[in-house]
Amino acid sequence: MAARVDPTRGAVAAGVVAAGAVVTGALTARTARLMASPRPQRATPVRAVDLASGTIRFGATAESLLPGRYSFWYAEGRGHARVGAIIGHDPDGVLRELLGVDTGDLTAARDGRFNGWMWLSPEAFGVPYRAERVQTTQGAVPAWIIPAGDRTRWAVLVHGRASVRQETLRAVPAFLAAGWSVLLPAYRGDGEAPDGDGSRYAVTDAEWVDVESAILHALDEGATEVVLAGWSSGASIVLATAHRSRVQEVIRGVVLDSPVLDGSQALLARSEGMPEPVRRGALSLLAGPWGRLVGADALDVHPGEPADPAELTVPVLVLQSEDDGVAPPEVARRFAAARPDLVRLVPFVGARHTRLWNLDPERWDGAVTAWLAEDGATLDRLSAGEATSARTADPSRRAAGRRASRARPAL
Repeated sequence: MAARVDPTRGAVAAGVVAAGAVVTGALTARTARLMASPRPQRATPVRAVDLASGTIRFGATAESLLPGRYSFWYAEGRGHARVGAIIGHDPDGVLRELLGVDTGDLTAARDGRFNGWMWLSPEAFGVPYRAERVQTTQGAVPAWIIPAGDRTRWAVLVHGRASVRQETLRAVPAFLAAGWSVLLPAYRGDGEAPDGDGSRYAVTDAEWVDVESAILHALDEGATEVVLAGWSSGASIVLATAHRSRVQEVIRGVVLDSPVLDGSQALLARSEGMPEPVRRGALSLLAGPWGRLVGADALDVHPGEPADPAELTVPVLVLQSEDDGVAPPEVARRFAAARPDLVRLVPFVGARHTRLWNLDPERWDGAVTAWLAEDGATLDRLSAGEATSARTADPSRRAAGRRASRARPAL
């Protein structure tokens, strides 16, 4: 006699499976949103400001305890100050040098946030510059031009996604000192330039055309050779330009700061601790037609194919922190190891994403200067040597020379 089947068992099992699918789907969507929108920086309290002595005291946070020099934004982004080395700290606060106040009333600030810009305009350098508009296929975009030398060698500096031209100003003194004119262009979708064709992921698919337009502008200004430099996802943009541009013959080399060379790995790193199937599902969701529903429009990296070192035809300098937090350093190491004939990797330790210069400007400037001069011995030392000096790592040391950094940067 056949066993009698309880019809409710099948219904319960189907219900459990359906419930599990709903939970997994919800978790996948939540993880995708996490990938698309990294956790915002927590505000740092301002405890005291002493303009006369040039000091500022913050509450102790992860940002205020970082060694180096940084921008500090307050008054809901309307105020900007430049903050220098840590003088001392205790459990209740961090005392730092105050290098200058550019906008706003810092004495009235209650809290604010750090970033790596440092300067707001080329005017800070005390050298001639021009505000221009570069013609692109999407219309005219704003750009700064800072001439140097005989104006035949030009550096085009490209900021990362979700940033603007000010991000790249830190590199200007090194290039000017080496005799390179500098062009800092906006590009489609960055808030200063036209939005472009409205595609979901423009990074490396369209922005490189705007960088090519900047190169053409430099050629009209008399350039005969060009170096491209890119920060974060801007690194992917300049690599795409070097590979796909119609004017490749004038591109002498590429500098990459905190490069996002594999967008998928960078996004996966934001969801560490989640089950692997959920992470992979979230990545597929972001890259698929439903990505807009989980914030794909706000992505700051491209979840596509990783940069291919086999495509390189010009020398590349990679500046990468072991503590980046966004771009996995092992990706940069593999990229460099695949093309030792063209790629130089200079490591940093302790620097956050795109804040390498802020931690150790002498090391950053020295690497770029040596690379431009083809100084192999210096690059060998920097590539193999200590990535962070005691000077930058010691938060309590007050070198007299730091006081001099309040003046305009030497060019």
